[in-house]
Parts: sequence; C-alpha cells; structure tokens
Amino acid sequence: MKIAVLAVQGAFAEHEKMLSDLGAESIEIRKKSDLEHDFDGIILPGGESTVMGKLIRELGIYEGLRKRIESGLPTLGTCAGLILMAKNIAGGESPHLATLPVTVKRNAYGRQLGSFTAKAYVSDVGEIPLTFIRAPYVERVDEGVDIIATAGGKIVGVKYGNQLGVSFHPEVTKSTALHEYFLGICTNCK
Repeated sequence: MKIAVLAVQGAFAEHEKMLSDLGAESIEIRKKSDLEHDFDGIILPGGESTVMGKLIRELGIYEGLRKRIESGLPTLGTCAGLILMAKNIAGGESPHLATLPVTVKRNAYGRQLGSFTAKAYVSDVGEIPLTFIRAPYVERVDEGVDIIATAGGKIVGVKYGNQLGVSFHPEVTKSTALHEYFLGICTNCK
C-alpha cells in the first residue's frame, strides 16, 4: 500500500510516521511530477490552508490533484486539509480544491491558545482521541455527505464517497484507528 502525502507545508511528517507504523509506504507530493507516481490514496495534512492552497497552484499540483480526487482517489484531509477540500468556506473566502460538498468555518475554535483535546465516536472507527489546533468545523453538509463525527455539537468529521475530512489532527495522537480506517478505504478501491 502506497499513500501520497501532500508535503508543501504543514504536519506531513507526522502522517508519514503513522503510515510507516502501520506498514504502509508513503511518498511526498511536492511538485507536479510527483503526481505521476502510482499511489493508492492521499493525505492532505493540517497546516495553513491559505498557504497550502497558494503553493499547490504555484507548484502546478492543483489541477492534477483535483482531477484525481474527483475521479475517486481515496483522500483524507485533516484540519487544513479539510479546508482545502471544502466546496465552500464561510465568510466568502475562495475555495481551493472544492471536491467535498461542505461549508467549513476556518479557525472556528479560536487561535492557537484555543486548541483542545476531546474524545468522540467516529462512525466505522469507534471512540478516539481528537486534537483540535486552530481547527475548523463543518457548518453545513450538502446532499450525499455523511456526518461521521461530532464534538461539542459541531460537525468535525465527514465522508463523501472516498473522501474523508476531519477537523482534528489524528496524526498527533497515539491512536492509529482513523488512519487504519483510511487504509481500509484505499484497499477497497484497489
């Protein structure tokens, strides 16, 4: 199993370590030609969504990445990765990849000092620890989007086809459950 990780900015190394711990190979997507490699899924990590959105365009990654996700490539977006995937961003900010039919609210829980942890049930995964760092949440889901996790009355996890979007950072906890679930989706798509 080979999983690509968008590695232009953000917490990509933590995802790579978790994938390695689970026996999966990872490759980094840093430039357009990296998209030519074969891989079974992709992770869009947390970081700064505005910077990441700008970089994927400047590096020529945007169009190829968007097409692959829209054609069914299993995709896990965490925190900023969720924002990259969202079709709408509250407040009128222009969307990035716009492959996931949801509306997200950026920095919904405040600044870095507003970061927190919780536990919540995630559909098909079970109860896992959630770490929120300058996290968004999903304000609205469109038809066909399944809500897979809520915390504090807010939507923090969604699934649409082969796309998973979560507000939290599963890669900074000891729980591998969400990554295992994502790898299962990737296996089923082979």
